[in-house]
Amino acid sequence: MKKIKLIVAAVAMLSLVSSSAVYADGFGPGEGLYIGGFAGVGTGIVQATVTSRTGGDHEGGTFDMADGGIGLFGIEGGGWLGYGYKMGDFYLGWDMDFAGAGPEFRLTSSIGIDMKHLAANEVTTDVTAERQWRGGGAGRIGYYLNADTLFAFKGGLHAEEFEIADGMGNNEEVYAGGYQLGLSLESRIAAIDPNLSVRLEAVYDDYISAPVSAVGGDAPGKADIEVTGMGTQMRAGLQYSFFDVSSLF
Repeated sequence: MKKIKLIVAAVAMLSLVSSSAVYADGFGPGEGLYIGGFAGVGTGIVQATVTSRTGGDHEGGTFDMADGGIGLFGIEGGGWLGYGYKMGDFYLGWDMDFAGAGPEFRLTSSIGIDMKHLAANEVTTDVTAERQWRGGGAGRIGYYLNADTLFAFKGGLHAEEFEIADGMGNNEEVYAGGYQLGLSLESRIAAIDPNLSVRLEAVYDDYISAPVSAVGGDAPGKADIEVTGMGTQMRAGLQYSFFDVSSLF
C-alpha cells in the first residue's frame, strides 16, 4: 500500500513539473494565434492634382502639387490579429491590423479664400482632412534573435478612409490604398506570462491615387481632385499568443 501511494505521489509530482515546464516555455513571440493592441503616431504626406472643368466662358486647367506635399500628423490606436509558425530560428506568419482615426491636416486663413468656382458659397477659412480608419493584411517573415525575441519583416496591402471638409458644408469621403511594408521587434515578457510579448513596429504605406470627384457639384467650373501620397506609423503595444493549430492534429 505504501509503495502504491509512493508511486502515485511520484507521478503527480512528475505531472506538475512537466506542466510547469510547458507553461514556462509557452509560445515564442508571434507564434500561434495571437491578438494584441497598440497605440502610436501616424504621419504622412498628401499630394493632389486638381482639374477645373471647362464649360461656358470658364476655361479649365490642371494644378499639380509636383514637389513636396501637405503633411499629416496624429495619434492612433488599434489592434493586431494573426498567426505564426516558429521553425527553429526562423518565423513565417500572417498578420492583420486595424487602426482608428489618426493623421490629419488643417489649413486655416485669417481671411476668407475665394472658392466660388468650387461651391455655391464663395469663401472659406478652414479646410481639413482626417483619416477615419486604416486596415491592412500582410505576410510576415522573421528570425528569432533568441528564444524571447523576434525580428520580423512584413509586406502586404492596406486601405484607408479620409474625410475632407472644405469649411462650407461640403464633406467628401476619400478611399486610398496601396502596398504596406513594415518592421517589428517582439520580446516576450516571461516574468509576467510566457505567452505575452511587447511589440514595437514601424509601417510604411503607399497611397495609390484616389479620386475625389466633382467637389461642389457637376457644373462647369467645379473641380475634380486626385489624391496620392504616403504615410508612416510608429506603434508600441502588447500581444498575446494563445492557440496552436498543430495541437489539433
